[in-house]
Amino acid sequence: MQFLVICMIFPLWGAAASLNDILITQFKTVFTLNDTATAFVQSAFYGAYFLIAIPASIIIKKKSYKFAILTGLTFYIVGCGMFFPASKVATYSMFLVAIFAVAVGLSFLETSCDTYASMLGPKEYANRRLNFAQTLVPLGDILGIVLGKYFIFSGGGNLANTMAKMSPAEAEAYGQKMLQLTLKPYKFILVILVIVFLILAFTDMPKAKAFSVDKDGNSVEEEKPSMKETLHYLLGNRRFKKGVFAQFMYVGMQTAVWSFTIRLALQLDKHMPDSIAANFMIISYAAWFVGKLVANYLMNRYSITKVLTYYSFLGMIALIITFAIPNMIAIYAAIATSFFFGPCWPTIYAHTLDTVEEKQYTETAGAFIVMAIVGGAVMPAIQGIVSDLTHSLQFSFIVPAICFAAVAFYFLSEHRYETKMAAVSANNK
Repeated sequence: MQFLVICMIFPLWGAAASLNDILITQFKTVFTLNDTATAFVQSAFYGAYFLIAIPASIIIKKKSYKFAILTGLTFYIVGCGMFFPASKVATYSMFLVAIFAVAVGLSFLETSCDTYASMLGPKEYANRRLNFAQTLVPLGDILGIVLGKYFIFSGGGNLANTMAKMSPAEAEAYGQKMLQLTLKPYKFILVILVIVFLILAFTDMPKAKAFSVDKDGNSVEEEKPSMKETLHYLLGNRRFKKGVFAQFMYVGMQTAVWSFTIRLALQLDKHMPDSIAANFMIISYAAWFVGKLVANYLMNRYSITKVLTYYSFLGMIALIITFAIPNMIAIYAAIATSFFFGPCWPTIYAHTLDTVEEKQYTETAGAFIVMAIVGGAVMPAIQGIVSDLTHSLQFSFIVPAICFAAVAFYFLSEHRYETKMAAVSANNK
């Protein structure tokens, strides 16, 4: 029961993340931004993850996972509420503040829920539990993009083309009107958040703390190490550091691809309505969901790291096609990339957390992995810079292609490590 309650929360951060993809397209036109400036939406969003993950882990240590999750939901609710004044003030900076506040809440939620889901049951099934829970995230992504399509893009047509035909005064007034539409999806999300908050608040949740056994055979909660001791342990764990770097590259790649897919479609077909371009993101999230299901099936039959190695190499090839072929095939290749994103995030998360054998370091280790989400703030900005410097949004997709190559190398190296350890274990028998 408790695990299912936690699973309800996973789609909620997917909805907020996918709405950013709509906002980037809207803000670029209304505020007349270049590609680098539009990436600030993701910088504000994922930058909050980097700043808040460690404080969230400290709260988990001092209080409980449930308290941290409720704190995250509270910030999420406040952030959504800030879209009310943001839509009235209608400045880019005010919207960024609201997005940052939402992301503060999501940082608490991901730091808590990812680790908590992996702990609610037998250790040997931790990876499967987290992958199951993360399979629900694309449903939230689809919800967010559908809300954006029908509420924010409800004006119809191509916003950039429409405003280009207006006088400066008319375009400014029309842009302000379009910004009012950004409030609508967040009203809907607010209702869901309040319901989930109340369900969690009245549900008894296990503490899921690390325990050891004393000399009399009694379970005793382990003493929490200091931050200095924790950092010394984690920084000395080579495989843990590799996992954090892989997560940084993965989230950066995923965010970059999704941030610019709608824009790429509009650039390749300059007469395409914004709402039609949004359909490519709906299909992308559906492909991501199917990719997770297929990978989960394969990972139950074959080596997890081997399956993800193949996924990553095929995803890299899809991105090479995306930046190399100058027609609509590039869009379909970008959609295929979403299929190969599959379960990379939860697999890297659970796999990296599993390298932490001393479980008293688990909360902080989980926070460090969540901090790697800051890749979502860095890589879209780099892709935006490449796009502005080369004057080719399509060529800038070389940035996520390089990221996927790094993720592929990570899974390949982990597969080789596991094969080596299995051989050593067999020889010792």
